Order: sequence, then structure tokens, then C-alpha cells
Amino acid sequence: MSHRSRQLKVSSLARVEGEGALRVQIADGRVERAELNIYEPPRFFEAFLRGRAHTEPPDITARICGICPVAYQTSACDAIEDACGVTLDPGIAEARRLLYCGEWISSHALHIYLLHAPDFLGHPDAISLATRHRDVVERGLALKKAGNTLLETIGGRAIHPVNVRVGGFYSLPTRADLRPLDETLRRALDDALATVRWTAGFEFPDVELDHDLLAASEPGRYAIADGSLHTASGLAFTPQEFPDHVVETHVPHSTALHASLDGHRYLTGPLARYTLNSAQLSETARQAAAEAGLGPACRNPFRSILVRGVEIVHAIEEALRIIEAWERPPRAFVEVPPRAGTGHGISEAPRGTLYHRYELGADGLVRTATIVPPTSQNQAAIEADLRRVVEDHLDLGDAELTTLAERTIRNYDPCISCAAHFLDITWERR
Repeated sequence: MSHRSRQLKVSSLARVEGEGALRVQIADGRVERAELNIYEPPRFFEAFLRGRAHTEPPDITARICGICPVAYQTSACDAIEDACGVTLDPGIAEARRLLYCGEWISSHALHIYLLHAPDFLGHPDAISLATRHRDVVERGLALKKAGNTLLETIGGRAIHPVNVRVGGFYSLPTRADLRPLDETLRRALDDALATVRWTAGFEFPDVELDHDLLAASEPGRYAIADGSLHTASGLAFTPQEFPDHVVETHVPHSTALHASLDGHRYLTGPLARYTLNSAQLSETARQAAAEAGLGPACRNPFRSILVRGVEIVHAIEEALRIIEAWERPPRAFVEVPPRAGTGHGISEAPRGTLYHRYELGADGLVRTATIVPPTSQNQAAIEADLRRVVEDHLDLGDAELTTLAERTIRNYDPCISCAAHFLDITWERR
């Protein structure tokens, strides 16, 4: 087949959250341009936050995403508590981690079963998949429901939880409130282990990432709701040092900013978390990963569906551990009086590290806000992988190659609405 001039184009990506396109230009047997074109209108949340009270960002930023609102609430709370010099009581911190486990379970189940698995099984969507494998799709929905139940119990509701506040929660459950979750989560653990075994049987293209990897890490446990930042290249830094290493730039084809780590592209998300922290997984999750053929590291983006399954196993076991040891704290929140200062917060959203920075005035009003979502951090890596996968498969016809290119983007479960923050406007006044 001639490779002299070809163009691959998908005007509206399917099975991703938000509005985006892909464009690949091929000439003389090489990819001249590979773009994840995010054309969704920017959201301007950072501007909305200016002038708001320091207690408001958790509720406002949760509206950035209906799939991972807890990530936004957690990173926002962490940043504001950092600015105000407040440390959470251990029990409140555990409740926040428990809530986050619910989001991991729900979001990962949604991605695996409804968005990603059809790619491996020759189906255009989950509805088609359900016609042949109804039991499989029902298992995925049951897993998602288990995550939602956990979110509702701790957060008040699954989408945009209303029980989260700066300093903790408006109220915390008793042991009796959490007891019904035990049976739900134990059933979900069986479904999660079946998910890992099921996805391990998929056929995965042979691809290895060459980007640096970035994820939060904590001593002795798999980082979810906080931690320091580590890279595969050996760098370690605090959330306060995030702006010293991660720089965002505008590219013409995207309403989302691209990011670089010390001048280089990098990846955050499940592959980064697993590769950097797999030794911190629960025993059952480590065993499931080993039986699925995952070693201590994974750099194949097509196998990310496996890693997400392993993380569901871990999140369920972590939730069960917290529930078993739960003693309702004497208070549901720590008072967070306002003060002038700048705070930084990170947490591990299902799609990767989510960074918030707030500058507060002495009156407690937000002066500036910066939010760096994982999908915008991953864009450069996604485009580099898109370029390489296409170049390695130029023998395919346009239709097959376009399908493979779209699959390559779905590996990363991009949350396009989260990423669309920027718009360059030129004003002309007459």
C-alpha cells in the first residue's frame, strides 16, 4: 500500500467523556502530525473561583466532572487546608480515603465495561456487547453500583457528593451505617477478581511507553487521596513543588493546555501508579495482577484495562479494611479559619494525578486558582503514542488504521471536559 499521503480523521471520538477528535497526517511513510483535537468549549472554572469564599471550591470544582467529582473535591480540600495550615484528624482522613475508593470502583468499572472492553471484543459499543455477553455487562454495572453505593453512603450522593466540606464532612456514618456495605463490597470483590481474569484473556498489541511516569506515593500504602510525587526517572517532590516541575503550554489544536515535566512529556494515571507503587497494593490485588500476567511494572497502554481491574480489587479491599476498623470520630470536620496564603493539593483521580493551587487573601476569598487535570497532562504522551502506533501499522487500510488510532486514545480514558480549561481570545476594539 502506498504511504505517500494519507489522512486519518475522526471528527467525534466515541466512548470517551467529552468532545474531541483525532487527526493524523501521513506522508512518505511517516506520521507528520498526530493530534488529539480537543474542541470542547473551555469551562473557565479557575475564573469562576476568583472572589469566592475559601469554603466553596470543593462544591464548585466537583461540577467540573460528573465521573470523578470526589477527585476535585479532595484536591481542592487538600489545597485549601494546606493554605490555612490545617491537618485533618486521622479518622476524617480515613473517611475521605473511603469516599475516594468508591469513586475508583465506579469510574474504573464504567471505563472497563462500557467504554474500553468493546474495543477488544469487536463491538462498536456496550449495547452491542450486551446482546452477546449480557452477563458480563451486568457484572460491570453491578460493580459500578457498588462504587456508587459507597459514594452515596459517605458523600450523600454518587454524583457531586454534598457531604464533603473543607476540613472533612458535614456528618460521618456510624458503624451501623457502614455495616450493609460489607456484604455489597464482598460481592463486588468477587466481580472485580472476575474482571481481572476476564480482561487478562484479551489480545493486546505489543506497545511499550517510553515516557516518564508521574504518580503520588505514600509510605506503606497505595496512594489515593494524598501523598508526595514520584517519577519513574527517580525524581521526588512535594505538591508544593508541583509548579516548579510541571509547566503548561497552549497548543493551537486544543482548548486544553499541554503539560511537560522538567521539559519532557510524561504520563500519569493507572500505568504510572501501578509501575511506581505496585508493591503497595493489597495482597489480593498483587496476586490477581500476577495471575493476569502483570509484572511489577506495566508500560503497555493497551493493558491499562487490566491495571484498572487490579485497582478496583485494591479499592474494594481498602474500603473493607477501613469499614472493619471504623470508629466514628468525635467530630466530622476540623475548623478551617481563613488566612492569607497559598496552598497546593494533589490526589489520584482514576485517570491520574489532579493538582489544585489556591491563593487566598486574609479575608478568605480566593485570589487565584490553578487546576491541572490528568488528561491535559497526558495529552502530549497520547499524541506521541498515537504517532508511534500508526507508524508501526501503516500496512493497514485507512479504516482499520483509523479504528486502531481511536483505540489508542481510549486506552487513556481521557476526560475531555476536565481538560478543557483554556481559550486564547484576541480582542479587537473599534
